[in-house]
Amino acid sequence: MRRKRAVISALVAAVGCGMTLAVGIVLERHEDMNAEVQMDRRTAAAADSVRSETQRYVDILRTTAAAAGAQDVLTMSEYTALTAPLKSMDLAGASTIGFVVPAADDGVGEVQQRWRERGLPGLTLQPYGRGDHAFSVFLTPLDGTAITPGIDLMRSAAASAAMAASRRSGDVAVSDTYQLLVDQSLPPERRQNSFVLSAPVYQGPERRFLAWVVLGVRGQDFMGGTLAQAGQNLLDLALRADDPERREVTVASLRAAVEGERDRSRTVKVAVADGTWTLHLAAVGDRLPGAASGLPSAVAAGGLSLTLLLTILVWVLVNGRERAEARVRQATAELLAGEEASRRQARLLGAVLDGISDGVGVVGPDGRFLLHNPAARRILGKDGEAVGPDGWPEHFGLFRLDGVTPYPVEELPLTRAMNGEDSDQVEMTVRNRAHPDGLVISVSARPLDTTAGQRGAVAVFHDITDRKHVENELRGFAGVVAHDLKAPLAAVHGYAELIIEELNDPDAGPDAVADALRSARKVIGGADRMQTLITELLDYTAARDATMRIDDLSLRELVDDVVTTRTDAPGSETGRPDVFVGALPRIRGDRVLLRQVLDNLVGNAIKYTPPGQSPRIDVTAKVDGPGTVRVQVADRGIGIPDGEHAAVFDSFHRASNGTGMPGTGLGLAICRRIVERHGGRIEARPNPGGGTIFVFTVPEASTDPALCENVHMF
Repeated sequence: MRRKRAVISALVAAVGCGMTLAVGIVLERHEDMNAEVQMDRRTAAAADSVRSETQRYVDILRTTAAAAGAQDVLTMSEYTALTAPLKSMDLAGASTIGFVVPAADDGVGEVQQRWRERGLPGLTLQPYGRGDHAFSVFLTPLDGTAITPGIDLMRSAAASAAMAASRRSGDVAVSDTYQLLVDQSLPPERRQNSFVLSAPVYQGPERRFLAWVVLGVRGQDFMGGTLAQAGQNLLDLALRADDPERREVTVASLRAAVEGERDRSRTVKVAVADGTWTLHLAAVGDRLPGAASGLPSAVAAGGLSLTLLLTILVWVLVNGRERAEARVRQATAELLAGEEASRRQARLLGAVLDGISDGVGVVGPDGRFLLHNPAARRILGKDGEAVGPDGWPEHFGLFRLDGVTPYPVEELPLTRAMNGEDSDQVEMTVRNRAHPDGLVISVSARPLDTTAGQRGAVAVFHDITDRKHVENELRGFAGVVAHDLKAPLAAVHGYAELIIEELNDPDAGPDAVADALRSARKVIGGADRMQTLITELLDYTAARDATMRIDDLSLRELVDDVVTTRTDAPGSETGRPDVFVGALPRIRGDRVLLRQVLDNLVGNAIKYTPPGQSPRIDVTAKVDGPGTVRVQVADRGIGIPDGEHAAVFDSFHRASNGTGMPGTGLGLAICRRIVERHGGRIEARPNPGGGTIFVFTVPEASTDPALCENVHMF
């Protein structure tokens, strides 16, 4: 008997130790995988930060160049007004945005006199060497640095190469890394490796080259403003690019304030304008979230302790078999009775909570979830019974409203409630596998006294994603309206003052009257731009909120009405459109809203046709499955760049190749809202041979679905 007890106890100890060791190994591998995943995610976030921020600079430069080229005669005051909004746009590292004009050796004096007459009476050009020159004339400092105009940018090989590249390509180009001319007077320890972005300025329908718009950016300042948040003080970041001698040098770097060996690293290429930069990242693996939780050690210790207890228990059970069996039977009966009572309470509580649309969760004194109703599981995306408070942010994917910063454990409403504090309507973001795009929720929590005087907590979760989306959209509306109305209002105010001054001059002659008329036309142009923006904002709101009057419609009548209106419009610069309309079935929907969709698509096809080319538009449709009509509008215009076919339907988004044309970026967003309100979808794709194909679906007419009207040519 004694030998039997020893054998059984030894077997239990061996099995327990083996399982504990296996679980510890699995958990360590899991933490290592978590570190790799975290490193990949943070690398992607850092690369996206550099990519999106540099693209913002590129878009700003394109817009500024287009605005400068749109002026008949660009003066210092007009350039200052064009670039004034940039000072409030928080352009990290940006030093100066300058207007740079070309000149040959024999034309320096003429160029100097021309720009003196346009607002720089004291301008003195400073040629460098012989040959072609590029002089800075209009300068807008973005960091408070005072710079004297007239410097020849040919002094810098990197800047001159970037300007030459942008003039060849007709688009924004980035320079090699170098130290800005304006920083040459600083002490060596204060100089930064920097770069410039250059955009060509074209004027008139013939796109005559006039000058460059050049933006200088200091690398370290740009890095700190762009990547500090992406690194979250966990990553070493280094941005590298070529210098004029084609050697890779460090533009800027950030080092995380953590100690330890950098045992995780990544390198990624980032496209910037026409160049490519290299982003190096390194981290201490144990400092990454989820990489060193201490769980394997805790599990191993717990497993060994449990094994020891089980071994002792087996020894006792074998030694006092009959007594243990009696106790087990008694404990089993009590457990079954308690389990039955718990089941009855759980069924009652479940019946109540299942009918609640808001999520409800209850945690015990140890922070483990005791209860989730279905709404809580849906909102949080997963269960949390096996996770304690320290693991909540990672397990559920809890972030602050920026969607990037993990929510601190000590500030979570449930954590505060367990400490005796009430929390009301605390907002946070939930992003995990169930909610990959993120869900914004509001959480309220209260302390909950449990047995033996211990404290738990109860929380209510409310999904406010739609509400936050509307709030963000309203903020976006306010920002765009404020920005897009500011420039035309400034132009209207400025040119109105010019009209008053010129017409009040007693010695005003025919030239002054002509100038006043030209200023009046600019006032009218600014008012038209404001009217267009206001009209499209009203259309955008109506597309979302207007009451729909659903009826069976003739798609032929809608298309004929739109095409007739568009083809008979006077003043088209591209010539009379060539429109083909195929056989069209009847549809069901709101006549006014669906006509607006067709009018926006046909109008875009005409507007975005290259100069000198007549618009070509094909409108066709067919029944696509039960109860659905697929409508297609194809054009031969300038097309949409790759990667932007989905983004063009976002509010205020404009394709990168169409920023030089008038518009607000709301037309296609209006189309998507109307189509989605009809239960359909809309998409854009390239048209083989050039142009774009827009396809959207709407319900088929409920009466005579086989009716189809004839082909027509305009």
